[in-house]
Amino acid sequence: MAETTITGSDLVKPDSLWRIRLRLSWQAFKKNAALFAENPVGLIGFAIILIFMLMAVAHPILINTVWDPVIYDPVTGIDITIPFHPSPPSPTHLLGTDSFGRDVLSQLMFSTASEFALGAVAAIVTVLIATTIGAVAAYYGGIIDTIFMRFADLVVMTPFVTLLIVLSTLFEVGMIELAIIIGLLGGFGSTTIIIKSQALTVKVRTYIEAARIAGGGDARIIFRHIIPNLLPLSFLYMMFTVTSAIFSEAVLSFFGLLNIRMSWGLMIFTTQFSGYLLDFEKWWLIYPASVAITAMCAAFYLVGRGIDEIINPRLRRR
Repeated sequence: MAETTITGSDLVKPDSLWRIRLRLSWQAFKKNAALFAENPVGLIGFAIILIFMLMAVAHPILINTVWDPVIYDPVTGIDITIPFHPSPPSPTHLLGTDSFGRDVLSQLMFSTASEFALGAVAAIVTVLIATTIGAVAAYYGGIIDTIFMRFADLVVMTPFVTLLIVLSTLFEVGMIELAIIIGLLGGFGSTTIIIKSQALTVKVRTYIEAARIAGGGDARIIFRHIIPNLLPLSFLYMMFTVTSAIFSEAVLSFFGLLNIRMSWGLMIFTTQFSGYLLDFEKWWLIYPASVAITAMCAAFYLVGRGIDEIINPRLRRR
């Protein structure tokens, strides 16, 4: 029997594996980016998000180079040269000032970074929990699946905003605390149920059985084979979690239940507290923050819809 000789060229060097994976990932990214670019809805949402990102980046630059912090600080700034507050838009204050003499544009731009941070933390917590629990519940099934799914049903049945209001009255809640609470509720709630349903379809695929036959342990199969195939769907629900987090913050801030320096919801609360909420002649007090909340929520929703067409072939235009 002839002896087979294996040379070094027949083996893939370990240090080249990451190059192969990087190349495949880059090709997949370019393909998905091309599909996303064909969706005008997703592109509109992405463009709006870019505008808000520029606002968040521009605010500290303006404060440190152009604007006087004594006047334009979003929390403590006040323009003493203006005799009456609130004042309408002017060349000095493009969106006017609020009832305390603070620049509305500065507040709007400063709050953008906080809203991004809130949405990012809430989305990451939600996806980490929901993806892990969904994969574990689908893989093991039985009593583990039952426990997680019944708990998810309990979370789904609980009124979301009402629960947040109750928690905010019981202890001090800031942006980070709010993001974690929203992430936990989302991670143990409806997102888990949806991702677990997707995990069930991954579990029965042939490469999962091949990995099991090859001696792969449960943890390796879950974290190396099932979870990576759930990430596209998880990323989609990250977008929707951001929308939910921004809306929830606006509601709680409007009721004055959050311990935060400044946010879009707090801008509306200040308008209501000062008695100008229904005074439409002072439009600059209510519309900038309201439009910003609506636009950012809509932007992430539109991007989510665009991503949905990528991960769901049935939604793609033929």
